[in-house]
Amino acid sequence: MYNAFSNIYDLVMRDTPYNKWVEFYEAVFKKFGKKPELILDMGCGTGNITTRMADRGYDMIGLDASVGMLSRAREKNSDILYLHMDMTDFELYGTVDAIVSALDCINYVTEDIDKVFALIKNYLNPGGLFIFDINSPYKLRHILGNETIICDEEDIFYVWENELEDVFCHFDISFFIKNENGQYHRCDEVQTQRIYTVEELSEAARRAGLKVLGVYGDFQMQSPTEESERIFFVIGKEN
Repeated sequence: MYNAFSNIYDLVMRDTPYNKWVEFYEAVFKKFGKKPELILDMGCGTGNITTRMADRGYDMIGLDASVGMLSRAREKNSDILYLHMDMTDFELYGTVDAIVSALDCINYVTEDIDKVFALIKNYLNPGGLFIFDINSPYKLRHILGNETIICDEEDIFYVWENELEDVFCHFDISFFIKNENGQYHRCDEVQTQRIYTVEELSEAARRAGLKVLGVYGDFQMQSPTEESERIFFVIGKEN
């Protein structure tokens, strides 16, 4: 997944408000009185958040399972350490002060979620924070699920077909990208996200010996509503 898609990822995601994630992370750091220096960006993709965090003075590590994505990320900032590893099976050279995982990366962990939290506990410094977000059950079941989305812009056209299957939402996407000669290049992407409830992920964190410090909706420091589309978790490792 994502190796071929990496060539067009930034074009497709160009309207994503990456700064909102960075600003939310810093608001969380302030709320919980943390001043992390070394941060792991887990599932960093092409490094859009990793580089923004580095620009703000954080010492960043990026981790992703896609070689193509990491190649794009290194082009943006070659000074950042990028690791080609899966979030369910990774090794760091030491511990970090905070771990972030943006843009619903956790939804792509369709099994072995306990492995992820066990690794988080292993590599997070005492007092450290793990901040991540998911596509909410509401969004996956009622907005994306069993829907077909068509986007037709000047330089890109795509058809995004979704299918719900129990706790899984399957995405079948065909992209058509216009090149400088006016011809279209096709790229097909198949993805699956798992629907997680707040209770399921909170319990997985507790099983790993981590503490749920806060659950928030849609970039706000407020509890999510039944119709929140993005849910943020702040998980702590006790001293």
